[in-house]
Amino acid sequence: MRSPIGKKVVDIKPSGIRKFFDIVLETEGAISLGVGEPDFDTPWHIRDEGIYSLEKGRTFYTSNSGLKELRTEVSEYIKRSQGVSYDPIKEVFITVGGSEAIDLALRAMVDPGDEVLIPQPSYVSYEPCAILADAVPVIIELKEENQFRLTAEEILEKVTDKTKILVLPFPNNPTGAIMEKSDLEQIAKVVLEKDLYVISDEIYGELTYSGKHVSIVSVPGMKERTILINGFSKAYAMTGWRLGYACGPEEIMAQMVKIHQFAIMCAPTTSQYAAVEALRNGDEDVRKMREQYNHRRRYLLSEFERIGLPCFEPFGAFYVFPCIRKFGMSSDEFCTRLLKEEKLAVVPGTAFGDCGEGYIRISYAYSLENLKAAMERFERFISRL
Repeated sequence: MRSPIGKKVVDIKPSGIRKFFDIVLETEGAISLGVGEPDFDTPWHIRDEGIYSLEKGRTFYTSNSGLKELRTEVSEYIKRSQGVSYDPIKEVFITVGGSEAIDLALRAMVDPGDEVLIPQPSYVSYEPCAILADAVPVIIELKEENQFRLTAEEILEKVTDKTKILVLPFPNNPTGAIMEKSDLEQIAKVVLEKDLYVISDEIYGELTYSGKHVSIVSVPGMKERTILINGFSKAYAMTGWRLGYACGPEEIMAQMVKIHQFAIMCAPTTSQYAAVEALRNGDEDVRKMREQYNHRRRYLLSEFERIGLPCFEPFGAFYVFPCIRKFGMSSDEFCTRLLKEEKLAVVPGTAFGDCGEGYIRISYAYSLENLKAAMERFERFISRL
């Protein structure tokens, strides 16, 4: 009997994040700092709008592109945050989370054999989605000495005649690295020179702690070459609502919508109504949550300094990425032993690419109380190494 499973899918490794999360669920008394999910409830006024939409019987399909009202709010949000205007009808598209937007963008834009530049360490979906789209992922290894930022020189080292897309994953998961305007301007020069396109995943854009997030679409000439991806999961604590969006040139959006039309139909209607409220009246909620994350961030950095563990200072997202090389074991071994011996779950850096070896990812999307309890276990563990 021949195999019912396609080889392309079999060869893709399962997510290294979910592996440890699944073990935690079976471990009594475990503390997990492994999942990138806000511990805040979705703000009440946003939930209330979702409830109201159900009470009013708004349980129908929306258009494939999403509610016009929501697309308009997305357009207004980008205009006030980045100074860039998008046509809400032709250039904005609502997706089932940011992850769907990544998948659709790659499938819509690449032909078999096209190369996609993927900086790593980074979110686990980019490389598998490129493979599923029959593209060739080309990894750019980010370096701590560069503050895990992507440089123009690193891109030039990897560009070939087959390169079509650059993935720009900033603010970065797992490192917390950000890109400043000057960094993006240098990258834009290479993108224009080499005739590339950019998929810019900005899901953590609102969670920055050093100035304001800058999108590459604000750099002259880049709006026309960029798919801007964002969503509501991280900034508004709406992970389970499964809602994201993509903005970009009309010709690309049309093809992404076409794939979405056949595979998904439309994003959840209730979630879309709630998201309208989030964009209209959620700025204060985001500010308060960001302040709490920043407090937790500073706490963890001070703890790592106290116990003598080197850790790059992140200025975005809600992760720290300390280096554990001095203990002479792999990231996977470190995390496995930490979970078994102290019932504390963190994620090995290799879950985000091979160059994550020697690091671990710790999420601070957890209460300060949980973080303090976790650090007691963490310090106890490393004191024995």
